[in-house]
Order: sequence, then structure tokens, then C-alpha cells
Amino acid sequence: MPSYSLDCQLDAALAPEFLAVAEYSVSPGAELKGLLQRLETVSEEKRIYWVPVFTAPFCQALLEELEHFEQSDMPKGRPNTMNKYRLGIPSQVLLHELGLDEPLMTPLRDHFLQPVMALLYPDCGGGQLDSHRAFVVKYAPGQDLELGCHYDNAELTLNVALGKVFTGGALYFGGLFQAPAALTEPLEVEQVVGQGVLHCGGQLHGARPLGTGEHWNLVVWLRASAVRNRLCPMCRCEPDLVDDEGFSDGFTQEEPTTVDVCALT
Repeated sequence: MPSYSLDCQLDAALAPEFLAVAEYSVSPGAELKGLLQRLETVSEEKRIYWVPVFTAPFCQALLEELEHFEQSDMPKGRPNTMNKYRLGIPSQVLLHELGLDEPLMTPLRDHFLQPVMALLYPDCGGGQLDSHRAFVVKYAPGQDLELGCHYDNAELTLNVALGKVFTGGALYFGGLFQAPAALTEPLEVEQVVGQGVLHCGGQLHGARPLGTGEHWNLVVWLRASAVRNRLCPMCRCEPDLVDDEGFSDGFTQEEPTTVDVCALT
């Protein structure tokens, strides 16, 4: 069984730089120009941004909790089909399986990420985020070493490098999948422990091969039912909604709750 000993106090977990970004985002008169002065813009054209998110001690504590979970006999789900390693220890862990959704991920989304995303991505539902899917991906020798080009089942994405010591594994970005552009050299972003990359879910991206060591990433798919209820982010069609419970892959919070049946998910 996981120990669930991780201290989920956000004040202790979040980097001072990220706290400052979030504080500015909820301040009177906050605007995009002022926010961008507090972030690093990786690509203005692609709207990709970089900011420290977690402190080093929190990253280490989360990795220890993940390793405890790996060693347990608890059932482990699969967030998506991109990472293939399934022999022995899985390469992906859902945060809700660790009991970390309510104490950590939900307040992170509601109180910190949403005001930031509302300024950065108002056209992508940044101010209407109401659900998420958070998981950790592990890259290591004998397991997954890289991740092919793809787009996310999300309106927006946060990708944070947790550690450990590694070389290689840079993220790379192309264009938006729904708006094909002329072929250009992909934009590469080196990963630094504790640092997060913010981007649109529809941005084509992947991870270069790991060189040495182990590399763990926390990926948060941020979802806005007000957006995806009108247009499925995977197939770009109007969703065919059926009765279901909960947010059902992020599609709605209304009653009765509904889910999209999309062949691409």
C-alpha cells in the first residue's frame, strides 16, 4: 500500500516564482502583459511558457511516494496509450491512485492554475477549467525511453519535470494538430527539475530519447467542459453525449452528466 505520507500543503510544495505568478493573476488589474513579465516565454508564436512550479524538496518527496506505490501490489491504471512499458513496474501512475487528487491537484487547478491560464489562454477555456487528469510518466533504461509526437486529450497542459538525475529527454513541439503548417524544425525545450511547461493541449509535442538516468514527469491535462461539450478536442467534432456519472473524461459537470464517445480516445 502507498504510505500517503506526502505533505500536500501547497504553500510548501509550490516554488516562490509560481506563487508570485499566481498571486499576480488574481490581483486587481492583472493582464497578460504583466503576467508575461513574470514567466519565461518559450515561444510567443506557439504560446508555450515556462515557470518553476514545485520546490526541489517537494519533487523529491513525490518521487519517494511514487516509488513506494511502484513497489506495492495496488492495481495501477493507464492514463493513455502512448507509453508502452507494461512488464513489471508500470511507467505511468495516476495521481488519484495515490490519493493526491483532492488534497493537491484540485486546489492546484482551481486556485493557482486557473487564474494563470485565464490570462494566458482565454480562448482555450483557461478561465473555465473544471476537471483534470493528472499522471506521472517515467522514462528509464529497460522501460520507456521516449514519447512519440502526439496531442493531448485536454484543452491545456502542464508538464513538470520531477527528476531524477538524467540526460536527454528534451520536450519538442510542432504546430497545432488542427491547423497543419509547413514543416519546420521542431522547437526543443530542455527539462529542469521542478520547472513546468504550459501549452495548449492541441500542440503537437513529444519527448526525445532519454540519454542516461531516470526521468519522471508530472503531466496535468486541464479540461474545460464548457469548451469540450461543444467540440471534442480529439476528433474536432461535436460530441455525441450519453448519460454517465462525474465529469466523464472532462466533458461536463451539468446534470445529467454526460460523456463523449470518441473513437480517438
